[in-house]
Amino acid sequence: MNFRLFGTESGPKLLLIPGLGVSYEIFLPLVSLLEDRFRIITAEVDGFTLGKHTRFTSVDDQAAQVIAYVQENCGGHLTCAYGLSLGGKILSRVLERNELTVDHAILDAAPLLPLPGWLVSPLRYYQAGNVWTCYHWTGFWKWVFHSHYFDVLLDECKKTWPWGGTQAVLDGYKSVYTNRLQSISGSDIHFWYGTKEAFVAKPQAKHLLALDPKVHVEVFPGMNHGQLLVDHPEEIAKRITTITNQ
Repeated sequence: MNFRLFGTESGPKLLLIPGLGVSYEIFLPLVSLLEDRFRIITAEVDGFTLGKHTRFTSVDDQAAQVIAYVQENCGGHLTCAYGLSLGGKILSRVLERNELTVDHAILDAAPLLPLPGWLVSPLRYYQAGNVWTCYHWTGFWKWVFHSHYFDVLLDECKKTWPWGGTQAVLDGYKSVYTNRLQSISGSDIHFWYGTKEAFVAKPQAKHLLALDPKVHVEVFPGMNHGQLLVDHPEEIAKRITTITNQ
């Protein structure tokens, strides 16, 4: 895992962890809105790096790398951490391990529950097909695979595919959907999702509230998976500054 730094060196620490199949660059519009107030750390998840061939290991290993970096470079303390999808899953494991102080944590549509065992392999091969086709195919077959995606997310997947390929997607989905969040710690935890992904996200929110009834759950009308970040980074920037009082 690599970490890229932006913003003012002395500012409060903000960690951003991207989702499966996309790179840290999905955060650049958000970074530009916040870098005058924060020291921003963007993670490059193994398997989804740019310019470097890597293999995805596991959610637990990625969380361990985040913890080690923050302990070594930030004194074990983050003002805020935001994880999108897989990034939220990694962040949830960081909070579960309770080895850092994270003042405010945002889990954006994080998958916190395992899937039924029989469904894991079909889903991971389907999603590998999604990423492969966005890099190779056009026309009808791309439409078949990508009808539920939107173009910016596909472009982001296209950037990372040459460096991790199909194997990174297969390994990532297997790790994400075979692990259950058992506990969580943190004084201010937020779970976000859009109405267009509610069928999948609502059970995750319910599980999280069962672990910690103080979690703040917010649902965004008309938003799909990752769409709030892609289409409305200014809204996320506003909420992060409000949550952190910066």
